[in-house]
Amino acid sequence: MATPSVPARPFFGDKNRAFWILQSVGWAGYFVLRSLGGIANSMGFLFIVPTALTTATGYSLTLLMSAMYRKLFKMSPAITWSCSIIVTVLASATFSTIETWAQFTFYRQGAAPEGIQYFSAILLDFALLAAWSALYYGINFYLLAEEQADRMQALEVQAASAQLAMLRYQINPHFLFNTLNSISTLVLLKQTDRANAMLSRLSSFLRYTLVNEPTGSVTLAQEVETLKLYLDIEKMRFEERLRTIFEIDPRVSTARLPSLLLQPLVENAIKYAVTPKEDGADIAVEARLLGGGYEAARVVITVSDTGPGLNDAVPRPTSSTGVGLPNIRDRLAQAYGADQRFDAQARAEGGFVVTIEIPFQTE
Repeated sequence: MATPSVPARPFFGDKNRAFWILQSVGWAGYFVLRSLGGIANSMGFLFIVPTALTTATGYSLTLLMSAMYRKLFKMSPAITWSCSIIVTVLASATFSTIETWAQFTFYRQGAAPEGIQYFSAILLDFALLAAWSALYYGINFYLLAEEQADRMQALEVQAASAQLAMLRYQINPHFLFNTLNSISTLVLLKQTDRANAMLSRLSSFLRYTLVNEPTGSVTLAQEVETLKLYLDIEKMRFEERLRTIFEIDPRVSTARLPSLLLQPLVENAIKYAVTPKEDGADIAVEARLLGGGYEAARVVITVSDTGPGLNDAVPRPTSSTGVGLPNIRDRLAQAYGADQRFDAQARAEGGFVVTIEIPFQTE
């Protein structure tokens, strides 16, 4: 039986573990290089002994330095850098003293360093510890920047999700008010069968809205089925005055789009086209594929009506007034950025048409 793969954990996922690995590998490499360099320069295998002592000294000193740096890292830059330089200088002096003593004791037997001779290696040791310090701070600053970037990204995602949810929830109160008002009217008129039918259809529609996440997407086929549920409710109010036409290209039925994106368009068409006219109006929902291959294809969706169009008696919200159209503009911008098109305009032959163009996406 195949063993399920475990996702690789980032190297710096555990900072403490990563530090000990880098610390051990780094100083082990220092020991190997110093030992090989001494042997290559004919210093003999005895050179390994002071090199091992020097390596242990550097390893221990950098552990102490890391403990100090952890505290300095949280202070102001002036204190951090000035104190770090002082710590590096003091550590370099200690390192040089022990290294010089080890060299004289184990390799140059018979001679003993005096006074300033103990600092004969301070320049090289300072360069080594300064490089170690730079690496320590560099890695920690990098991890801090990555953490802040991840936090900012998470906040942006949360903000976008919250805005999408807010935009989606703007839809329901308008529709619910109209539907419940119609049900109330039917009850007052004692038309209980029609009121029960409308309640049943309303529950089906609301069940759909509750099942789907407000920030999620659905297929165009699912969106059309939701529109039909909504229109079944509205047809209880307008009867023969509301006439609908659906022309959906089967090739785009699997295309995904934000849920309940088209419902406000149909609601606007009912409000501004069906309601003002005695004989009602036709509402057409069309969707077609634009472009050749699916990778570069676009989905074009139009919602049109045969109402009065734009006139002073029945104004249509074409810019920032009302809720429906601005809501859709914002949701499209949230979902696709600049890779979308939204047009709303009167038709030359009468009526109103809204066009949406989005990328063809199936995931």
